[in-house]
Amino acid sequence: MATPARVEWRTTTLVELVEETPRVKSLVLDAPGWPGHRPGQHVDVRLTAEDGYQAQRSYSIASAPEDEHLVLTVERMDEGEVSPYLVDVLQPGDPLELRGPIGGYFVWEESLGGPLMLVGGGSGIVPLRAMLRHRAAVGSTVQARALYSSRAPREVIYREEFDRLAAGGVDVRLTLTREQPAGWDGYARRIDAEMLREFVWEPAARPLVYICGPTALVEVVAGTLVDLGHDPALIRTERFGPSGG
Repeated sequence: MATPARVEWRTTTLVELVEETPRVKSLVLDAPGWPGHRPGQHVDVRLTAEDGYQAQRSYSIASAPEDEHLVLTVERMDEGEVSPYLVDVLQPGDPLELRGPIGGYFVWEESLGGPLMLVGGGSGIVPLRAMLRHRAAVGSTVQARALYSSRAPREVIYREEFDRLAAGGVDVRLTLTREQPAGWDGYARRIDAEMLREFVWEPAARPLVYICGPTALVEVVAGTLVDLGHDPALIRTERFGPSGG
């Protein structure tokens, strides 16, 4: 049986590199024949060296299906095989081989309704951004909240975009766990039960919850929400841990 076209390897072209933080860049790609994707899906990226050696990693899609270009947001892992090349070497006009879209569990579309509760840590905010961009693109009135944990102001990904989303009706809260700017009056600790009790809708509202980030954060948030009475069937998680990068 032939491999479906939507999961075959294809060659895209880098259009633009957008610096999100000192360690994170968004890759804006021209992807001819792209079959479309659902917010929350990911792709596999493959690099091939001159000697034929190949390295492959998965990256969440940062763009909404309605966006003009396919966008991946990549954090450089210093000892990694793939991310340093994508962040520091790849230049506009260069080709990039990828396969996707992949995944059907950790996705949200306007038709699924809400309320929509998004919780992200670090680069785990990437697929959640795709969901929020989709919500904005279709003019959805689904209630949405986002809780994002980052270590320091300089490491906050999509900061300006979250300001725009907040102006569009999304309640965005940021917690800075290690460093806070002068006059900071937001959260300044890791996500805990008190924070979730304060910010997440009551279990009776039956929010759809999407949690993405480091394994420890995802497990704590998901477990705490269940302890607070939320239906596990309404909680979807995606986690990442140490890898080759």
